Amino acid sequence: MKRKKHLDDLLSTWKFDPATLNVRMVKGKDDRDLIQMRVDMGVLQFETTGRPDGGEVHGHETVLEWLLQKQLDDPSYILNEDECNEVDREFMQFYHRRICWLRLEFYARAVMDADHTLRLMDVTNQMSPEEEWTQTHEQYRPFVLFHRTQADALGELEDDTAEEAVQAINRGLETMRNFFTKYDAEEHFDSDELVVRLVELRESLRTEYEVGQTLNEKLEAAVAGEQYELAARLRDELTQRELNP
Repeated sequence: MKRKKHLDDLLSTWKFDPATLNVRMVKGKDDRDLIQMRVDMGVLQFETTGRPDGGEVHGHETVLEWLLQKQLDDPSYILNEDECNEVDREFMQFYHRRICWLRLEFYARAVMDADHTLRLMDVTNQMSPEEEWTQTHEQYRPFVLFHRTQADALGELEDDTAEEAVQAINRGLETMRNFFTKYDAEEHFDSDELVVRLVELRESLRTEYEVGQTLNEKLEAAVAGEQYELAARLRDELTQRELNP
C-alpha cells in the first residue's frame, strides 16, 4: 500500500509559537523559493512571485491584472458577488505574504505587495457593486499604508541613510493624512494608533542616528516662513541629491 500523506513530521519539528510570527523561507522540489508560515493548526505556504497561491485568474497572474483588463474592455463594469469574493481572497493572500516579508526583513518585497493591495483597492473601488462594499475595504487602507511605510523606511535604513528612512515615514504619514482628510476625519489623525506608531518609529530613528531636520523638512519650513531664497537653495540641493544619489 502507498504510504499515506500527512504533515506529522513537519508539524512535530516546527512547533507553533503564539508569541511571534512563525515564518521561514524554504526550497520547493524544483528549487524555487517558497515562504512558509506556521499557524496554530498547520502551515501556510506562499509563492514568492506572482499570486501567493501560485494560481491564475482567468488566464491572468492576479485578480488585479484581470480586473485591469476588464476595465479596459468595459470602463463601466461592475463586480458581481463571485468576483467580489475573488477580490477578497486576493486581499487576504497578499496580506499574509506581506507580513511574512516584513518578518523576514525583505522590505522591498513587502512594499511591492502593499502597492499591489493598494492598487487593487483603487481599481475595485471603481468597479464596486455598492458603497457599503467599498467602505468595508477602504477601512483597511491605513493599515496597508502603515505596513508599506514601515517597510519603505526600514528598507531605506538598510540601503541608504537614516535621513532617507525618516523621509520615507514622512511621505507615508502625508499619504495617511490625505486619507483621513478625504473622509472628513482629520481631527482623529494625530491620535490614530498607526500614526502614533509611525511617529514613534521616526523619532526613535532621529534619536538613534542623530538625524535632525531632513532637507524636505527644512524646505517645508522655509516655504512656510516665506524664506524663498533659502527654499530655492534647498530645492537645488535636493535636485543635486536626486541626480547624484
